[in-house]
Amino acid sequence: MTINQPKQFNVAGPCIPSKHYMLPALPRLTEIPSLIDGENYFVLHAPRQSGKTTSMMAFVNEINEEGRYYALYCSLDKLSHITDVDSGGKIIIEFLDDALKDISSLKKKAIDYNEFCTSLKPQSAHLYQVQLWLSSLATRSDKDLVIFFDEADSLEGQVLLSFLRQLRDGYIKKMNRPFPRSIALIGLRNIRDYKAKLRSDSESMGTSSPFNIITKALTLLDFTQTEIGTLYAQHTKATGQFFEDDAVQRAWYWSEGQPWLVNALAREVVMEIFANDYRKTITVAHIDQAAENLIKRRDTHIDSLLARLHEPRVSRVIWPIIYGNWPVKDMATKDDIDFVLDLGILKRDLASNDLRPANPIYREVIIRTLAFEYENSFTIQASQARGNRWVGGDKLAMTLLLKAFQEYWRENSGTLTGLDGYTEVLPHLVLNAYLQRLINGGVEFLHREYALGTLRLDLLVRYKGVAYPIELKIKANQRSEDESLAQLRRYMDVCGAKEGWLVIFDNDKKVPWEKKISWEPLEYEGVTIHRVGC
Repeated sequence: MTINQPKQFNVAGPCIPSKHYMLPALPRLTEIPSLIDGENYFVLHAPRQSGKTTSMMAFVNEINEEGRYYALYCSLDKLSHITDVDSGGKIIIEFLDDALKDISSLKKKAIDYNEFCTSLKPQSAHLYQVQLWLSSLATRSDKDLVIFFDEADSLEGQVLLSFLRQLRDGYIKKMNRPFPRSIALIGLRNIRDYKAKLRSDSESMGTSSPFNIITKALTLLDFTQTEIGTLYAQHTKATGQFFEDDAVQRAWYWSEGQPWLVNALAREVVMEIFANDYRKTITVAHIDQAAENLIKRRDTHIDSLLARLHEPRVSRVIWPIIYGNWPVKDMATKDDIDFVLDLGILKRDLASNDLRPANPIYREVIIRTLAFEYENSFTIQASQARGNRWVGGDKLAMTLLLKAFQEYWRENSGTLTGLDGYTEVLPHLVLNAYLQRLINGGVEFLHREYALGTLRLDLLVRYKGVAYPIELKIKANQRSEDESLAQLRRYMDVCGAKEGWLVIFDNDKKVPWEKKISWEPLEYEGVTIHRVGC
């Protein structure tokens, strides 16, 4: 079956309506029209690849088509390394000048368009050249102006300070001198983080925020499950290829509506797994395979996100969650937590308000990435993984596997070093790497979860429909161990397991290995829990 497919699921750059499947911008940004009508300045922040640029460009087109205002879209991403204020101002004006060329309605006016644009440019360098340019444009324009500055948080230091100061001064003087009706700063981070990019508190214009004229800080919400279905239905309409309802639900499970992941999952199935054979129906199994492919391949978006894991502001938030015993607020500041939330790596659980990975794909790649450096220290062979030592028919010999790990840990833990920022969770990452190496060694259909939905590195290994729950703890006291047993017991109820493993690492160097390495099967509330000492 050959179909000339006019559109694709986009995973690279802004969506183009004629080329890509996409959802309309306005339903995701319902507050913006009223903010513009009210002459407000505002911030829109959201993680990378969440659809900010696509939505803003579409919104600018809608405003210009409506005809009440002139809307300009101006990206500042190329100014990230500019430190000279005068150079930065000139480049911003060049970008604004280029943005003017996209307003077709302005070109139709009975004026010399080139002369109009040229007259806006300052004749010489001026501290407030961006403010003067915007004021000059507002004076000459027959409609109010709306400016969307994308990647605004890519500016740094004095260039950022000067830019924000000019916008603020122009806003304050609007009553006496024309200035844009509404300005939006769009970026990865909320306005609270702009101050952190200035060199000192003395340069923050004496306020708690360097841009204290904003009315509201908005964020772009992820897709709902219904919106995912709507997006996928566009492909079905164009090609006849059907997504089963359960497949749409599964895409929601893996992505939790993160726009790039929603598109990437569908694209992986349609173009890679099926090679554009639209006769095949897309099922849950296909979405699961697409998710695993994305996790293993770590495409650019995922890889750029994971590159942040070793930044101190990020590691201070992530490692206490992996460790499980210490509240993140005791290890990281509120600004650290807000920064990681703005990056989109984590989110707050709606039920508990606890921090957790933003979606199951991020949950998996975070741990795999941190554990990867330890995988090469193991000598697990594919033949061992396929043989009777650990795998027999439909069962995984978890007890034998963990006893082998005990041997490895005793022999090698003294030579292993913790990753920068994650020293405290070395045992957790090494055991995870050990299991991952087993997977790479030949065990198929092994699916892992973390604490049944959180990032805490308690593992639920699934092999051919059988659940193998493992709780990891650093030895603290008897109370901690008792709590761990009770917690593992609850996990076992959720996953329907009758056998579980509590792995306790003893980091006390004074305790001899003969006492650290132990194995004790416990009958606990009707189930068997193996206490594994390491």
